[in-house]
Amino acid sequence: MGTAAGMLAEARKSLGLSGRPNYITRDYASRHGAAFLTAPWCDMAVTYWARRSGNADTVLPAGDRAYTPWHAADFQKIGRWYPGTPGNVRRAKPGDIVFFDWGFSDSIGAIDHVGVVEKALPDGRLATIEGNTGDRCLRRIRSASVIAGYGRPDYSGSSSDGSASEEDPLLGLKKGDKGERVQALQEMIRAAGQGDALEPWGTDGDYGDATAEALRLVRVSVGSKAARERRDATARGERVDAWAFQQLHSAVARNQGKYDLKKV
Repeated sequence: MGTAAGMLAEARKSLGLSGRPNYITRDYASRHGAAFLTAPWCDMAVTYWARRSGNADTVLPAGDRAYTPWHAADFQKIGRWYPGTPGNVRRAKPGDIVFFDWGFSDSIGAIDHVGVVEKALPDGRLATIEGNTGDRCLRRIRSASVIAGYGRPDYSGSSSDGSASEEDPLLGLKKGDKGERVQALQEMIRAAGQGDALEPWGTDGDYGDATAEALRLVRVSVGSKAARERRDATARGERVDAWAFQQLHSAVARNQGKYDLKKV
């Protein structure tokens, strides 16, 4: 398995590349047909960098991609998709695969473009490396308004910035916790279609009764019998364990209404 640092190093080698056909489109076309020689190549670039850096398995969970909505859906299906809310964008990491919608939505079906996160900036924007931006490979600075979401590859042996591995920040949250991690959970609950259950407090960063009940309702919405029956504290939404985490991501995918994801 590769690393985020390797993915970014490969992407940086392409900076300044322009026009088509180019070595990225030729590489993709060699496997998928001559029609790709002059096709839009932003996701072909991500595919190329992943394959060349030893990251194909984690960046391309369903194989080569040239069509960005399908690539984003691949991350949804494995529970590694983060909708482009401002809170989620602030928590993006180097090496995340970031998807854009120039129509300012978080809908996967509306995605227009893709790149790789190089750095999350203090002002909430992302520094990225993108292929096929003005038919060139360039660094860009993108705001949350055009970010539909990002996929987080399961890079082996390191976190996205090359330091020691860390689990997703939502895992292990429990009732009584406060802060940005809780706010991220609440934003995911809202994206999963249960924002009304958070009211009147909304995304206030406080894991109280409303957040617990909203999380329980999310799990019920994707078929959790334990959550429906309130069997224990976790089933009542009072803790984010691995099952709750996966069901939350599945609910986000279902709420966007574009893909039929298997219940977990």
